[in-house]
Amino acid sequence: MVHTIKDDKLGLLSSTSLVIGNMVGSGIFLLPASLAIYGTISIIGWLFSSVGAILLALVFGELSKISNKNPGGPYYYTRKSFGDLPAFLVAWGYWISIWCTNAAITVALLGYLGVLFPELNSNPILSICTGLFFIWFFTWVNSQKIRTIGLVQTVTTALKIIPIVFIGFIGIFYIDFSNFYPFNASDQSNFEAITATTTLTFFAFLGMESATIPSDKVNNASQTIKKATIYGTLFTIIIYLISTISIMGLIPLDDLANSNAPFADAAEIISGSFSRKIVAIGAVIATMGALNGWILIQGQIPMSASIDGLFPKIFGKKNSNNSPISGIIISSILISFLLLFNFSKTLVEAFTFMIKLSTLSVITPYLFSTACLALLSKTNNFRLIISFLAFIFSIWIIIGCGIETVTLGFIMLLTGIPFYFWLKRK
Repeated sequence: MVHTIKDDKLGLLSSTSLVIGNMVGSGIFLLPASLAIYGTISIIGWLFSSVGAILLALVFGELSKISNKNPGGPYYYTRKSFGDLPAFLVAWGYWISIWCTNAAITVALLGYLGVLFPELNSNPILSICTGLFFIWFFTWVNSQKIRTIGLVQTVTTALKIIPIVFIGFIGIFYIDFSNFYPFNASDQSNFEAITATTTLTFFAFLGMESATIPSDKVNNASQTIKKATIYGTLFTIIIYLISTISIMGLIPLDDLANSNAPFADAAEIISGSFSRKIVAIGAVIATMGALNGWILIQGQIPMSASIDGLFPKIFGKKNSNNSPISGIIISSILISFLLLFNFSKTLVEAFTFMIKLSTLSVITPYLFSTACLALLSKTNNFRLIISFLAFIFSIWIIIGCGIETVTLGFIMLLTGIPFYFWLKRK
């Protein structure tokens, strides 16, 4: 059976759960609040980011068929096609994106924990300590065998779907259509608003390539990874669109913009305060699952680069469970610092900043991956068309991040170049 885990490897079910689990987390559970300032036009942004996600899922699905025996995903594809420096920039950018993503996930987790434990909302020290606890708890989980990690991911993915389905499908019947007005609540043009919301919503799809990264730990990788990537992305699109429409129809835009827990607030409108807490529990489980999945990934990319001499050797060190523990721990330290640095902002502000930075950082690996597919598929028209469209979409996302985020992201990317040449001299 392809769904089982044999020889301590991930099967189709675990791989699909990794894809869904890494996508369905902080993005969907806090994004409605970030999008509220734009109004209903943000649904159009969701549609565009969904199309882009499908294109990129097809890119990664095709790449997995070409190169599936080596871990690293976008990093490995880039090194194979373009050499060391571009591969290093991909690994560097992807690594930055991962710990930005994990910081954002932790912020969303704290927002929903605040529904269950209100003292977290009024006590910043307690909130910070709680966030740090979960970061390091899942760091420990990911020091265990891959089978244990896969089991945790499968269980949390199954549980996290419940609140999303509840709000999405039940909430449809409680929609107040006046909440969809105005269509464009921002002071931007429709095109500018669509670009901005496409950029924000695309964050929710980061992780579609998750199954490609631990490819050496996947059974029948050439088939399993492509199926997991496409199945996971399509499933995620459906629940994102339905739940977003429901939440925007349930909660007035002004209230939604100030919500730290949109799904929980929507549940209260549907069936009272008890449901609010139940959904909050589901959202907490969901963000925990996403944090677990991304912490798994944060050790794999630098490990692959380390093996090739493009990251320090310490990132390649494994523990007795074959886990890249050094890379995981170093990444978790950086996540902790980023969380501390941004905690002077509101939860929504901190979340919005970190998702833009994360999205920009991961676009570099995505751009290189689209170019890799084009280079490796010169005679395959389908692959060439997919790679071209995915490339154009990625450029659009970069534009949508805004000059401030692009500048900061570019500086962070450039800081890696001296590091690269220092390593090459050694």
